[in-house]
Amino acid sequence: MRVLIVEDQPTLADDIADGLRDQGMAADVAYDGASGLDKALMNQYDVVIVDRDLPKIHGDAVCAALVGARSPARILMLTAAGTIGDRVEGLNLGADDYLPKPFAFAELVARLRALARRSPASPPVVVKHDLVFDRARRRVSRGGRPVTLTRKEMGILEVLLAADGGVVSAEELLERVWDENADPFTHTVTVTLARLRRKLGNPDLIETVIGSGYRLP
Repeated sequence: MRVLIVEDQPTLADDIADGLRDQGMAADVAYDGASGLDKALMNQYDVVIVDRDLPKIHGDAVCAALVGARSPARILMLTAAGTIGDRVEGLNLGADDYLPKPFAFAELVARLRALARRSPASPPVVVKHDLVFDRARRRVSRGGRPVTLTRKEMGILEVLLAADGGVVSAEELLERVWDENADPFTHTVTVTLARLRRKLGNPDLIETVIGSGYRLP
């Protein structure tokens, strides 16, 4: 899952991003509405966290612009304005969820995962051959045998399953599973894929499409 945090308090934004990375998510940060909107329209995110009271472009305008652009990203408003009226107003702008500050980080993570699962193309449990991926519980099994994966390994598997047999390039995996700070020349995708393949066992489920990327046919 890739998340964008648009929050004008740098310490809070960075703390959220670090916490989400510890949960295995790719997290990018923007400290004002203008840069946040640019990033949200330029990159593919599963969820965009938007503070309402943002400099340069107000959070309400960011939300409305993303909805108007038909962005596939889910929008979570995270703000100190937490009255019922504020929540209703935020949801009416097109936000998918609304979490007032102060908040429990565990609740934020749970809401993000719920938003990512809400897409019709991303069911809670994905079955491919004898592989079962329970996205809600973050559990993987093959042939009834539990498979223990790291967060990045699980992230790669999730992206390949979501592609539904389509080819996913190494660059796209790097973008979807890591974040904007990842070194584009790193071999981390290849190394992580090799570990994932070993853990999933034989026969190999992941096919390498030479010159294009990988797929799970």
